[in-house]
Amino acid sequence: MKRQNWVIACVLVLALVVTACGSGNSGSDASSSNTPENNATQSGSVSESPVQELEPVELVVEFPLYNEQKDMQKVEDALNEITKKKINATVKLRSDNMGAYKQKMPLLLSGGDKVDLLFTGLGLYNAQVAKGQLYPMNELLEKHGQGIVEVLNDQSPEYLEATKSAGEIYGVPSIRDLASDYGFIMRKDLADKHGIDVSKIKTFDDLENVLQILKEKEPEMTLARTLTTTIGLYFEMVWDTIGDNLGVVMLNDDNLKVVNGFETQEYKDMVTRLHRWYQAGYIAKDAATTSQASSFNEVKAGTAYGYLSHMKPGFEMQDSRSAGYEMVAVRLTPAIATTGYVTNIMWAIAHQSENPERAMMFLDMMYTDPEVVNLLDWGLEGTHYAKVEGIDNIITFAPGVDATSIGYSPGMGWMFGNQLLSYIWQGDDPELWSKLKEFNQTAFKSPLMGFNYIADGVKTEIAAVTNVLDQYRVAFETGTIGPDKLPEFNAKLKDAGLDIIIAEKQKQIDEWKKSKQ
Repeated sequence: MKRQNWVIACVLVLALVVTACGSGNSGSDASSSNTPENNATQSGSVSESPVQELEPVELVVEFPLYNEQKDMQKVEDALNEITKKKINATVKLRSDNMGAYKQKMPLLLSGGDKVDLLFTGLGLYNAQVAKGQLYPMNELLEKHGQGIVEVLNDQSPEYLEATKSAGEIYGVPSIRDLASDYGFIMRKDLADKHGIDVSKIKTFDDLENVLQILKEKEPEMTLARTLTTTIGLYFEMVWDTIGDNLGVVMLNDDNLKVVNGFETQEYKDMVTRLHRWYQAGYIAKDAATTSQASSFNEVKAGTAYGYLSHMKPGFEMQDSRSAGYEMVAVRLTPAIATTGYVTNIMWAIAHQSENPERAMMFLDMMYTDPEVVNLLDWGLEGTHYAKVEGIDNIITFAPGVDATSIGYSPGMGWMFGNQLLSYIWQGDDPELWSKLKEFNQTAFKSPLMGFNYIADGVKTEIAAVTNVLDQYRVAFETGTIGPDKLPEFNAKLKDAGLDIIIAEKQKQIDEWKKSKQ
């Protein structure tokens, strides 16, 4: 029944045609990140072995951050006061910026460097598994990670299944928004000024009517230029990208046939609509050539009234803070969960770990111990944050501290284990985590949930096809060129080897289907 309901919703969405985009955050920012859910697991025991029987060890934990945190050592020291008591381990926190981290990981895991626990995902997970760089987790989860299993299964059992390779788990997803819906968000003051009720936007035709009004009333503004990089996010609501959009499976296809998404009627209709928007001036004429860091930066600058985006519970408040304006949003698709979305943010144990059992004990604490989660998310109470008087799970800046002076504010609550145990920042919905849990539980799960594609055999073709995409896709997805160029585009994709990639994906999917029977 769930699938039938979703298919009906999907058909309605597809009938509207046209697609759109967004800021595509995979998790909350610092100020929208956090609070303990009332019924969340709060484990006081992460190991069957009494702590006095465990030899002392040091665990090295590697992860990326947006910015260097000057008080990281203070957080590490406070964390070690907890871990020494509970699992007789000290933890060394090692971080790099996101770009450096992705470059560092292959070298770190192929060498003999000391590392125990690491953040994975970011498109790295499948290759790390294929190369034997991650430690198998099934037995470790059974012995020392039952807290992780319990809280993940509470979201939905499919999420842990999504990480498996040949029946073995090599990484566990953080508990955050494990699914995504999609819609339109705009400045509330402009909506009020021009009598626009965004709740009445049910279809892309409805949205087009709103864009026409905004063009007439605010002629100097357009949709955010980041349309060029995020329009494809809409199609994650229509098909499973299988990692890269180079051969996709429609989400309502139980036969799991891999097709060229750029040849589908859905893509043609989207390109047709975007070209119409471009010609009408709803999309900036330089959208294909002007790079923008984020959609909300354009809103903040006054050049854009809104944008299309992936969404989740709390999205409006998050982007209101980022844009500097109160924003209102409407969802245009159901919430969808895919393997790629789930496995994009995970934790794994390095194959060279000298203490994999203790690493699992600490990882379990990241999913079950509110004290550990909030230390990693927010830092030290009284130094970096303070609880709002009379409300135990709502926090704000510590006295004398603000956003410019705070020594620890990584803004990555979606990364550190179980976000549902994290405090909520003042101003966010106090019920945010219960709503997020329901969002995860009720999201439509892709029929490919649990399939992990290995692309090693078609790397040459992927490089050639990607070159073709780079020549055409931005132009199509900003409306700069219309559907008349699609036959030429698809012919070049075929010449570059797209059919070979599709055949390889189909082969792996067919083998995966057989293994599940």
